[in-house]
Amino acid sequence: MRIIHIIGGGLAGAEAAFAVGQAGLEARLYEMRPGRATFAHQTGDLAELVCSNSFRSDDWQNNAVGLLHEEMRRAGSLVMRAADAHKLPAGGALAVDRQGFSAAVTAALESHPNIKVVREEITALLPPDFGSVIVATGPLTSPELADSIAQAAGQQHLAFFDAIAPIIHRDSINFDIAWFQSRYDKEGPGGGTADYINLPLDREQYHAFVAALVAGEKTDFKEWEKTTPYFEACLPIEVMAERGAETLSFGPMKPVGLRDPHRDTQPYAVVQLRQDNKLGSLWNMVGFQTKLKHGEQVRIFRTIPGLEKAEFARLGGLHRNTFINSPRLLDTQLRLKTQPHLRFAGQVTGVEGYVESAAIGLLAGKFAAAQALGRAMTPPPATTAFGALLSHITGGADAQLFQPMNVNFGLFPPFPPGKKIKGKDRKQAMAKRALDDLAPWLVNHAADKNAGDRHDN
Repeated sequence: MRIIHIIGGGLAGAEAAFAVGQAGLEARLYEMRPGRATFAHQTGDLAELVCSNSFRSDDWQNNAVGLLHEEMRRAGSLVMRAADAHKLPAGGALAVDRQGFSAAVTAALESHPNIKVVREEITALLPPDFGSVIVATGPLTSPELADSIAQAAGQQHLAFFDAIAPIIHRDSINFDIAWFQSRYDKEGPGGGTADYINLPLDREQYHAFVAALVAGEKTDFKEWEKTTPYFEACLPIEVMAERGAETLSFGPMKPVGLRDPHRDTQPYAVVQLRQDNKLGSLWNMVGFQTKLKHGEQVRIFRTIPGLEKAEFARLGGLHRNTFINSPRLLDTQLRLKTQPHLRFAGQVTGVEGYVESAAIGLLAGKFAAAQALGRAMTPPPATTAFGALLSHITGGADAQLFQPMNVNFGLFPPFPPGKKIKGKDRKQAMAKRALDDLAPWLVNHAADKNAGDRHDN
């Protein structure tokens, strides 16, 4: 029997192994726990939930992560099956009994006739003579394996606090206040001189904003994170603000080279937003990486003129993270371009969140199984949650600015010109389009169906 090796027994690795096993191939799943523990995990169970026990919204009609839940269910996801079996009351969210959930995933994998769970640490990437390999080691990848990944990827990977900036939906920005302009009207690589969205602050607004940043409630460090240094080139904005009242006005909020066309003046300070995806629907707050708590971010950032009703596709965060520059390094089948026997899955690819990690694991497993069986398999349509997330990490994001991302409707292609749908109706229309487009893709790539039916416990 052909063997596919999966390194890492978290959500992505578990999902990948199950997809391979359901296709009738042998999945060899390597997990170093409990032989070698991490600072965050508490058990040796597979798919252990380290942080929250919530898979977030389960509303597929109005929420992108809920839509991803539904797509995964229709694609035969083990993670979603276990989550549904162990769900707890949580309103519109899908929360789970974490022990019951992980135990169910572990039991399903260990009892599967085509899956072998190997309790062994892999300290270096497996060479080509092992055949197909899926790397699903997550943000807490061991230092030795992280070094091996860095060598294979041809870039440096460090363990540092990766402070992430918020991302805003363009259609929630007030353009009665905001305007497009590049600093000094400088022409960018694409030939434009108005590549940034600018938000002006006067002296009083600026100093009030700085005071709010300094006073805002921050994320607490876990004990095992306290010795990890900041990446100096990516300091949280509130850390910069603490260095002096005018630090930001000479840093990421400097107004030089910009003029507010609504008032024909140079503002005292400016917040700039930079396009974050090819569709132009998502915009990143330049220099606004932050460790403020999420509720504080929404409250404080909405005091910025032009962002009074801002909707956030992603809020900022602070993570000890190991992830690769997927848009630069991976093809659309999640293979490393320079070593195509290696696939990557889960958070190491730069997706954020339990469900997103599992979804990429599911796709990696299906891609690897199809290739081993000699069957052509196309990526899921970009109009689906699967496809939107995959497209983002394999080319839709700007490789120079790539940061971890949750699934959100800003990653989905817009409707054709002339079909203008807004607000809740737009989300519901996108969700319906996604499931309509997913159905034929699932039918066309149901090569593993018969194998799966034989072991559907």
